[in-house]
Amino acid sequence: MTIAAIEYRDNEPISVDQAIDLYRRSTLGERRPVDRPDIFEGMLKNANLTVTAWKGSRLVGIARTLTDFSYVAYLADLAVDLEFQKQGIGRRLIEETRRRLQPECMIVLLAAPKANEYYARLGFEPNPRGWVLRNAGLS
Repeated sequence: MTIAAIEYRDNEPISVDQAIDLYRRSTLGERRPVDRPDIFEGMLKNANLTVTAWKGSRLVGIARTLTDFSYVAYLADLAVDLEFQKQGIGRRLIEETRRRLQPECMIVLLAAPKANEYYARLGFEPNPRGWVLRNAGLS
């Protein structure tokens, strides 16, 4: 049996349903609003660099980034279908993202607790000065 290769594409149009389905098939679905297609629509539409991984017509991975392409890129989401994890797809999605940035551009991300060791193995350095302001309702 021949296993089809994974194909990587940048800024490939994907539907909200395809994205939500992938996030549910990955551990990232636990921390993203998969029950809010309206939010997902904005997430997809407003990311200015999206690299996806495909096995045939099946979306199996995504790296969704907000960036100026020169100084900083915020890797907002890295999701790989659980069935396809530990095959180097996440690493390749990050490499493909870096290829589309200027050489000096840094990638910044907020790691899920379970992913700390993963990002360290890829060469990311922890930064204790990260801050998050959650929407607590504006007064």
